Amino acid sequence: MRIADCGFSKNKMTSYWNNRTAFVTGATGFVGAHVARQLVEQGARVVCLQRDAVKSNSLDLFDLRRRVTVVQGSIEDYSLMERILVEYEIKAVFHLAAQAIVGAANRSPLSTFEANIRGTYFLLEACRRCDTVKSVVVASSDKAYGSHDNLPYQEDYPLLGLFPYDASKACTDILARSFAHTYKTPIAVSRFANIYGPGDMNLSRIIPGTILSVLRGEAPVIRSDGTPVREFVYVDDVARGYLLLAEKIDGVIGEAFNFGAGDPVQMLDLVNRVIKAAGKEGEIEPRVMLQRKIEREIDAQYLSADKAEARLGWRAEIGLDEGLRRTIDWYRENLSSLG
Repeated sequence: MRIADCGFSKNKMTSYWNNRTAFVTGATGFVGAHVARQLVEQGARVVCLQRDAVKSNSLDLFDLRRRVTVVQGSIEDYSLMERILVEYEIKAVFHLAAQAIVGAANRSPLSTFEANIRGTYFLLEACRRCDTVKSVVVASSDKAYGSHDNLPYQEDYPLLGLFPYDASKACTDILARSFAHTYKTPIAVSRFANIYGPGDMNLSRIIPGTILSVLRGEAPVIRSDGTPVREFVYVDDVARGYLLLAEKIDGVIGEAFNFGAGDPVQMLDLVNRVIKAAGKEGEIEPRVMLQRKIEREIDAQYLSADKAEARLGWRAEIGLDEGLRRTIDWYRENLSSLG
């Protein structure tokens, strides 16, 4: 069920995407739905893959289902991937399907590896064999870098992700670039910072979880000592980055690009900024669960997006405080529908 319009601006159609066919895996998820939305707004014919018929999914929240073609199935089904690419004459592929929750990956590494690794090489092999596909953008993550002493992460840093989710994204990243370098498959890789914005239904993530707690008058819980540093980038900037990579694929095949907003923040400060943006400063205080660092948590992760700006003309347009205000407005408008 559609629960609200997000207040997104309607982009003018561009000659690049008008009537171009695009396949978005993970389109019922938060980021995938925003990528599908921008493609539809720019005139593309979009095919989406849906694994589970989840009631609260972002594709339906944004009223996109009637504007796209939805195929039921799994990314690990090679025959299905090949059929979709061939039958719909797909030109551009955006691979965002993944088990993306870090806690779930720690609890169930096998299912995470199946979806994030096997699903990736099945899709990439189908893309390699399909001559209609002209661009493939694969979602990696800043988590693939793992722990480094010198920050921000640069694209030439080794991928040292060791925990299950981090390792699965490092594998995804390397596999994608392997297909590009070995077979000249037109693939580029995105490495985004933590993504936030309207419509994120994974309420275990710190920003939507904090927002809902604050809007309900509850103390938000920080599941650490509050000191880890992370970077956050607004979802509209993210979707724009994905489309730019596909548009400029001829000059970036086999390369990886960082995308970040350049505003790293400690978790305690982030939660306090949410409280302030919601107008609850002085009324609500965060509850810090731990008095020491989590053993399996990296202290600091943030990116340099200089390459994306120089090569793609991309830079984050929405700062953290403005992005938080927009996100809070969306959740406030839809609070009664979120359960």
